[in-house]
Amino acid sequence: QVHLVESGGGLVQAGGSLRLSCAASGIALSFANMAWYRQAPGKQRELVAASTSGGSTNYADSVKGRFTVSRDNAKNTVYLQMNSLKPEDTAVYYCNGNYYGVNYWGKGTLVTVSS
Repeated sequence: QVHLVESGGGLVQAGGSLRLSCAASGIALSFANMAWYRQAPGKQRELVAASTSGGSTNYADSVKGRFTVSRDNAKNTVYLQMNSLKPEDTAVYYCNGNYYGVNYWGKGTLVTVSS
């Protein structure tokens, strides 16, 4: 059974940093395309950052230069380093994994950025 478990969310002041983690079980991360999404209150879920099994990454324009996605395949964990946080980054952040064509989601972790 596949599980994605996010951690690292919390309350931070604007300009601060947080690092989110997504621990995967039931899949071999090295063969999975992973991504971070977020959903703010009243808004649709949006892609924040993605990391492919081949090593490429891409980011939403709104977070380029501030967020960095990385992975440790040995630990089966994906990270999202978030710097220079803004109030508009407030959202529930979800880990997503696509493994041999099947999509999996974590339950999310809340990030709140105060002004």
